[in-house]
Amino acid sequence: MAMLLSVNVGKTREVAWQGRTVRSSIWKSPVAGRVMVRRLNIDGDAQTDLQGHGGEQRAVMVYQMSSYRFWNAFLGRDRYEYGQFGENLTVDGLEDADVCIGDRYRIGTAEFEVSQPRVTCYRLGIRMAHPELPALVVTHGRPGFYMRVIQEGEIGAGDEIVLLSKGPGQMSVTEVDQLLYTERHPEDALRKVLRIGALSPGWRQSFESMLAAQGTGAGGNAGLDPSEPALAWAGFRDMRIARVVPECEGVKSFWLEAADGATLPRSLAGQHIAVKIGAGAVGMEGGADEIRMYSLSGDPSLGVFRISVKQEDHGVVSRYLHAHAEAGTTIEASAPRGTFRLTPGDAPVVLVSAGIGVTPMLAMLYALAEEKDAPRDVWWFHGARDGRHHAFRDELQALAARSPRTTMHVAYSRPSDADRTARAFDLEGHLSVAHMQADGVPATADFYLCGPQPFLREMRAQLTAWGVAGSQIHEEVFGVELGTGSGTPAIAPHLPDGPAGDGPVVAFVRSGLRVNWSDRYKGLLDLAEACAVPVRWSCRTGVCHNCRANLLDGKVRYSPQPLSPPPDGTVLLCCATPEGDVQIEL
Repeated sequence: MAMLLSVNVGKTREVAWQGRTVRSSIWKSPVAGRVMVRRLNIDGDAQTDLQGHGGEQRAVMVYQMSSYRFWNAFLGRDRYEYGQFGENLTVDGLEDADVCIGDRYRIGTAEFEVSQPRVTCYRLGIRMAHPELPALVVTHGRPGFYMRVIQEGEIGAGDEIVLLSKGPGQMSVTEVDQLLYTERHPEDALRKVLRIGALSPGWRQSFESMLAAQGTGAGGNAGLDPSEPALAWAGFRDMRIARVVPECEGVKSFWLEAADGATLPRSLAGQHIAVKIGAGAVGMEGGADEIRMYSLSGDPSLGVFRISVKQEDHGVVSRYLHAHAEAGTTIEASAPRGTFRLTPGDAPVVLVSAGIGVTPMLAMLYALAEEKDAPRDVWWFHGARDGRHHAFRDELQALAARSPRTTMHVAYSRPSDADRTARAFDLEGHLSVAHMQADGVPATADFYLCGPQPFLREMRAQLTAWGVAGSQIHEEVFGVELGTGSGTPAIAPHLPDGPAGDGPVVAFVRSGLRVNWSDRYKGLLDLAEACAVPVRWSCRTGVCHNCRANLLDGKVRYSPQPLSPPPDGTVLLCCATPEGDVQIEL
């Protein structure tokens, strides 16, 4: 007979950790007497990080006394206190290997349904003073689990836990947890778990992505990594500039072909490449190679690449390309990559760009023009300063003419008298969501945004205020976006404080930083944070893949080894250290 040993709640507290302040409610303590369980939580409890914990699907967290005993032996401890694993319910019984997704239980006067395994988080490592614990609970099959509340009611320590019904798929918490987080993803198991109606939507979406990736050859774990095809080649290869075409004031296009004469692979509309200019190139400044990312702006089906580069006053690579690159010049380039891509479907598409942000949109428009069987309604809203700074105007008009379901609007923020006379634009001023609404754009469309960061922030804010779901908004960021990492302050990236390292060079390419590695950092994530380079993360132990970044060049070693390796050409920063000089797209 399973029994409820303790009901535990906790308020949000601030904890000092690695030079920062972390807010968490993982510190939970037993409640005396009986307590009311409600649909979203237990009375008196806080759920601080609602992205990973809490909500209807994760109302109550359960952990077992057997796991307490296991971890005490594993960690060499002989004491424990209820709630120390952040659980709401400490129980005797209900083992992860026995409890199945969809199992229903009665405790007191409340009823519950098992919805998903616990999501591992670095805060568990803080609470238990053992940083590797978020990974260990997965490898040892002891994650614990969440339940949704089917019927609100009162519960208390000593209540019997009564099984009302077993989940229809008979898949245990441990089995489902390891299906997501480890390397083995058999198709039959994925289909089986997706038939379980009680599985929470977040985990369902991950398993759907994993099933869709079966047989595609895509590397990594599609349930944790954004779906991305395998890279056509690792690192860089020589490219020859076939021709250079001026597009407008300050913008030139460079057509690239493989130096060995091979046909280049078809890219996906919206992807970018990394371009490396060697330190010895004529006109280059400084003593190091320089790498920059450029969106592919041409027709993805042509077998050659086109990048379109705006000359920046302080842009070393853009100045070199504009001043010295010509037909026959050899440069190095990576394979196409990136998760900013036109996705399949039948929802209307809205392309919103400003300035040189036109480049990936142009590739998307070429791809949309090829859709014959089920063409989508397409709107393109583009902003430029004036006619002299409006790149690809004639090419865009010709493309739109090929696609009768495409509507295009151009806004000039500072049009000239000649622009007005020629009627070269549709709107004067800056683009806004109001312009889209006036043209009948539905809020259910997929929105693709590219341009300067202030433009992106304002446009996302307006779309969100309109009610557009975050999953429908796709952005390509130029340069480095400040303040996007977990706990990262909105300050510019910089060299780390303290003595310089003497190890390999770690280049954070988008941030424009080159830093010598030092063994005082546990991993590349620690170095990125010391440099204020924005990066996402959660578990910090190679489980969740939130810290995944593109590895443009070089090799790393992992400690601990990730439970599920990331795709080729990428790196999990939290548990990686450089084996030599590395180039990271951050």
